[in-house]
Amino acid sequence: MSTGLIGVNMSADRSLLVLFGSQSGNAEDMADQIGKAASKYNLEATVKGMDEVKIADLTNYSRILITCSTWGEGEQPDNAEDLWLDAEADDSPSMAKCNFSVLALGDSSYEFYCESGKQWDGWLESKGATRVYQRVDCDVEYEEPAASWLTEALACMGAVDDDGVFQAAEVDAMKNAASSSSSASSSTATESTAPAVELSTPDLKSESMQVEVSIFRYDPTTSSTGKDTWVCAFPGHISALEMLRTLKNTQDGSLTFRDGTADDPSTAISINGRYILPGNCRIDSLAPIRNGGIRIRIEPLPGFEVIRDLVVDTWSLEQNREISEPWMVAATRTGVNTPQGPIGTMDSQIADKLHSISSFHSAEILHASSDATPHSNTYLGPSVVLQSWARLNDPRSSASKRAALQMVLDGEGGIKSETDLASIRRQGKTTTIHDSLLECKIATLSRDGYRGRHGKHVWWYTLSVKSSGRVNDTMIFRQVLGPIGLMGNLFSGVTARMALGFTRTGGSMFYDMLALVAPPAGLGKMPKQFNASVDKHHEVVAIFNEMDGRF
Repeated sequence: MSTGLIGVNMSADRSLLVLFGSQSGNAEDMADQIGKAASKYNLEATVKGMDEVKIADLTNYSRILITCSTWGEGEQPDNAEDLWLDAEADDSPSMAKCNFSVLALGDSSYEFYCESGKQWDGWLESKGATRVYQRVDCDVEYEEPAASWLTEALACMGAVDDDGVFQAAEVDAMKNAASSSSSASSSTATESTAPAVELSTPDLKSESMQVEVSIFRYDPTTSSTGKDTWVCAFPGHISALEMLRTLKNTQDGSLTFRDGTADDPSTAISINGRYILPGNCRIDSLAPIRNGGIRIRIEPLPGFEVIRDLVVDTWSLEQNREISEPWMVAATRTGVNTPQGPIGTMDSQIADKLHSISSFHSAEILHASSDATPHSNTYLGPSVVLQSWARLNDPRSSASKRAALQMVLDGEGGIKSETDLASIRRQGKTTTIHDSLLECKIATLSRDGYRGRHGKHVWWYTLSVKSSGRVNDTMIFRQVLGPIGLMGNLFSGVTARMALGFTRTGGSMFYDMLALVAPPAGLGKMPKQFNASVDKHHEVVAIFNEMDGRF
């Protein structure tokens, strides 16, 4: 092992700034992991959100690691917007003394994949900073590539000397030193615990910490909305539901939320962008703990009418379930005799698949995870569709029942109304539900022979992708809609919405020279138009979702 750099810099400047731009918490979680691991590389990390620093502050650091997610159609996350505007200003400072690396989090089903991380990476380079380790772009399943980037980036940061010069030859030495530190800790733990024979129950309680909690409030009497913020001390091991109970009892008796058992699905709420059952989550797991405290943002589930504060009306979901009639009508089938009597048999793989399809802990949470449910009055929702799809694939269902379920899934309120499955995938711990809904959609379109507006859009979109080898918005606009489609749009209001810029995210309608200037160009950006909150927009949004994976 080389000892030159490590030995010299043990008492020198070892500061590291870890910046995160985060919308749903993943980038912040990664920044927190970096802060905890930095000491293994003899680094003193300071973890800050991008809304906690000024652009001039960055010049005080020779080592900067950035974790940044992308929001909407390539926008910076909320806590990074102001800093990015300052970075783009003409008078933004030089970063020539800085060494950096960027971890970009995103979703490859969107056009501007990891765009925010790419922007920070490019800006630092343009300002003269030294990229000591390549940027890594992470998809929805980000944990493995992010962990690899963390190890490499920290080793490179450790190899930056006191003068701010990156010593590439010392990277391996830093890795070895960090590995030795981990091994020593593990060995010490083994030696200290080895003599103990008796096992003791671990203490799951944690110390009190400062919690800044902001809660959405709605008063139906005055039809007014807002938020209340409290800063209180809570033990980290209590559940989010217990925290709400405490706030109601000690701070504001009018605070309204659904109370119930820990696994009551009707209590589901949104905390820091995650849809959870508050009785099942400790508050210290909801956000990274920094400076002895955490910040929590609590809102009602989207896709439902808000009754008061965090309480939503789930009756629409119950009505949709009744419409789908998901109950069992059994078929006559063979079985086997057992000591307990005749029992029907089923292939183990089919049984596992049916169980995984139906394995979600809250229909309300799954319903809220869809981007389509807030905009479509007819869509049954992903939880109802998934239950129907499971019943349709169940060999115990009768032929007449399967035919009825197939009509539900193929109908106006069925799976074709689902727009972007990526939003569902982001909320889930696995891709099982996402994949099952995609299978359902493929089966429906295949049965329809790609007839009707929805099917034809997917069909022509597929041809455009196959002929060009790439997805281009302008090409899709012209090839999918064509002259007849353009004429029809003049009367349907689509062209007017595109011209006036009604977008779901509120972002820019036009990008660069794409729209009105550079031919051949359509009017506006198709994803923006299709994501607008208009009637039946969900029928055509599918051409921009994962259906292209079918081909």
